[in-house]
Amino acid sequence: MQRFGQVIQLHDDAVARYQELHASVWPEVLAMISACNLTNYTIFLREPENLLFAYFEYVGDDFAADMAKMAADPVTQQWWAVAMPLQEPLATRGDGEWWAATQEVFHLD
Repeated sequence: MQRFGQVIQLHDDAVARYQELHASVWPEVLAMISACNLTNYTIFLREPENLLFAYFEYVGDDFAADMAKMAADPVTQQWWAVAMPLQEPLATRGDGEWWAATQEVFHLD
């Protein structure tokens, strides 16, 4: 199992809409997240900065292939088309990242 943390910012006028979307995530999107071996997926909001922190655990064998599978899914693409315009990627994110990856510095089971 691998743990992942990611950060992104929301546009100031998008917080309510983002929360509304995530109060009832489309069932097909939830099914695809599970089919791609992501578990314990959680998104936290930090206001007033409007930062989102996502945490998930990957339990599969080929992360790149599972992420490609998710990215190719038409329903997931529709979801992203709604959610991504609400987000503002961090200027310091890595090449090819939308959500900026974070470094794990501590863990306790």
